[in-house]
Amino acid sequence: MSDPRFFEGTVCERLPERFDRLKHKAYIYLTCGRELLVFRQPDQPEVGLQVPGGTVDPGESHLIAARREFREETGLAVTQALDMLGEQTVLFDNAMGRDIHARRLYHARLREGAARRARWEHFEMTPSAGGDPIRFELFWIDISEALALGSRRFFTGFHAPLAELGRRLGRTS
Repeated sequence: MSDPRFFEGTVCERLPERFDRLKHKAYIYLTCGRELLVFRQPDQPEVGLQVPGGTVDPGESHLIAARREFREETGLAVTQALDMLGEQTVLFDNAMGRDIHARRLYHARLREGAARRARWEHFEMTPSAGGDPIRFELFWIDISEALALGSRRFFTGFHAPLAELGRRLGRTS
């Protein structure tokens, strides 16, 4: 993979002793019934599936950042309540430095049967790591199917909370 913005990281149990930068991140796992909104990057096919979210700006709360980033990455506004799903510490150690992403993960639910697009493309115009706009292909996937894909099909750490999410949704498989 040539673009260091998309190198895989490592989920850590605790904060590593040595790192260059700590970046606070916020993500939203949006569900409708038993389906989860995910995206892939068609121009970087080696990058796994992700959920919308990203960098918390200085002075911004995690909740506000999660909603802002969701809109930037999907073109949609989340007005539903956000429930805490979990936290993650992810180390990215590559040519761009040794960075920690302290992630807060939230869950929001669309009303089952709500009108929604099955699949669409959207561009993130101002990636936090810089560079050209990033094209996203967004789509819905059944939570059981997402779990069955395994962690290797998801970008670093995004698969980890799916079992808990499945439990919340009344997982059947």
